[in-house]
Amino acid sequence: MITNAEKAVLFLLSLDEEVARPIVDELDEDDIRKLRAVASTMRAVPKDAVDLTFKEFLEKSDMAVAVPRGGLRYLRRLSAGSIGEQRARALFEDGVTSPLARLESASPEDVAGLLASEPPQLAAGVLSMVSPEAAAAIVGALFDSQKAPIVKHMSRMRQLPAGVLEDVASALAAQLPDADATALVSVDGVAKAAELLNASSKTASSSILSNLEADDPELAAIVRQAMFTFDDLARIDMRGMRTLLREVPTDRLTIALRGAPEAVAEAVFQGLSQRAADLIRDDLEALGHVRKSDVEAARREIIDIALSLEDQGKLSLGRGDE
Repeated sequence: MITNAEKAVLFLLSLDEEVARPIVDELDEDDIRKLRAVASTMRAVPKDAVDLTFKEFLEKSDMAVAVPRGGLRYLRRLSAGSIGEQRARALFEDGVTSPLARLESASPEDVAGLLASEPPQLAAGVLSMVSPEAAAAIVGALFDSQKAPIVKHMSRMRQLPAGVLEDVASALAAQLPDADATALVSVDGVAKAAELLNASSKTASSSILSNLEADDPELAAIVRQAMFTFDDLARIDMRGMRTLLREVPTDRLTIALRGAPEAVAEAVFQGLSQRAADLIRDDLEALGHVRKSDVEAARREIIDIALSLEDQGKLSLGRGDE
């Protein structure tokens, strides 16, 4: 789910300029500032977000809209036509239009030095908005005792104050975030934490997860599961696949393969003997209706087996070096 502020940005950027301008005319500077904060931190939204935003609007107004094509620059142009070029420049050209790019390009040690004195939830918020590679490098520069708390807070995040994130990024070396920022951006904290750990070395991610398990075993299990999904089976080599399949009951494997991506099914069949693969293909064709929850449960069992084998050193899931 995305926040209302994100919906507003998507909606505005989806309108023709002549249609959008009268709407922006009704916004005050605080509203535009909030939209700018959200637009500057938005990188991706769920693939159905635009359609759902349109649907919600159409249900209330029964009006059609155009296809999204804009960005922060488009929002700035709309604002200039509404509040004047000088005031728009003050809002949009105050040196904070690309805070995430500056965080990603800065030295990981410099960013880590700044975040080290901040609460872990603030550090988690900042790191969730940069690339997994940059976040992993920054976390790598922190003290060991600071890493697990940051991943813990990242895993629990659902929404973040966009204005706070923008302030932290724009004042990386000197300033603290503005506490009264109210615009929010949506974050899948567990997915972000999993991406960060997958981008780290296996040694680093194992250490962080061990510390997280000591503090919050349930959350650690959720993050660990998110680090490897059923679709990721496609990247296991043939030898590793054979090791995994020896531990998986055939009936559970058959159910798990129902509707599986072609790449995953192919990787699994390559790890089986020709006879075993043909039998499972026949079983799949004869398989009647299977509840989605049963398929997901079977896939979860296979993932748990894969993770267990990895912990035992019997299987490599290709998630970083030692």
